[in-house]
Amino acid sequence: MKSQFRHVALFGRTHASLTGAALESSRKVLDEVGHFLARQGCEVVLDQNTAQLTGLNGYTTLSLEEIGKQCDLGIAIGGDGTMLGVGRQMAQHGLPLIGINQGRLGFITDIPLKDYASLLPPILQGRYQTDLRSLMHARVQRDGHCVFDALAMNDVVVYRGGTSGMVELRVEVDGHFVANQRADGLIIATPTGSTAYSLSVGGSLMHPAIGGWIMAPIAPHTLSNRPIVLSDNSEVSIEIVSGRYASANFDMQSLASLMIGDRITVRRSQHQVRFLHPEGWNYFDTLRKKMHWNEGA
Repeated sequence: MKSQFRHVALFGRTHASLTGAALESSRKVLDEVGHFLARQGCEVVLDQNTAQLTGLNGYTTLSLEEIGKQCDLGIAIGGDGTMLGVGRQMAQHGLPLIGINQGRLGFITDIPLKDYASLLPPILQGRYQTDLRSLMHARVQRDGHCVFDALAMNDVVVYRGGTSGMVELRVEVDGHFVANQRADGLIIATPTGSTAYSLSVGGSLMHPAIGGWIMAPIAPHTLSNRPIVLSDNSEVSIEIVSGRYASANFDMQSLASLMIGDRITVRRSQHQVRFLHPEGWNYFDTLRKKMHWNEGA
């Protein structure tokens, strides 16, 4: 059967630290998958950043904007960090995404590299499950002006700087005062991000179909300050009350240095990321495998 997806974009790991054997491995896998897709009848293009880093020749290269307008499928090869970056960039275009895991965990890049040749063809022929993931839209405001603006699929994290001492944060939800929290920081996580940083500080796992966020403190001074689940229709505001060198990051990839009085507002983005999974994919299967449940039973 012919592929229902005719124009496919490949994305690879693009961080600058990818060198040597890791870079060569990434280049080899991208080229291998590219040739495989071509044999399935797909027109394959490379993300411009991926092409520049890997030096792969023989493929048309497109900018992110051009991919969003011209392609009907994106395939990210790497780890979850790769997919987070691609997901944020492609969400506004509605481009469906498939993740091939060349990393370690693979919560959202769920097709094992060794199995792509057997799992991709049915998806390309239209046999797949769709999984929509929400995004957060965060802004940093200073003296009434927006100084930083970003999307996040996993989490927004406000935390103290590298020096000792806590940061004090004034937290509001939908304009209602919640508390002044003294802690190492605060995490606002989506269901997708519930298996990331939020989990390590005691936040609950949240099924991706739930319209909610987790607000979880990092090492709070008051032990009764616990993670709480909020509606993702809420607007969360976090003001820096005290603390030196506080910072904010968005999916651990975008960074903003903060000053006392800065306010970070978090809303649900109007965009969603659309993942395609093999038929039979199940969120609980992923959790059981990646978190090693039932091992030794």
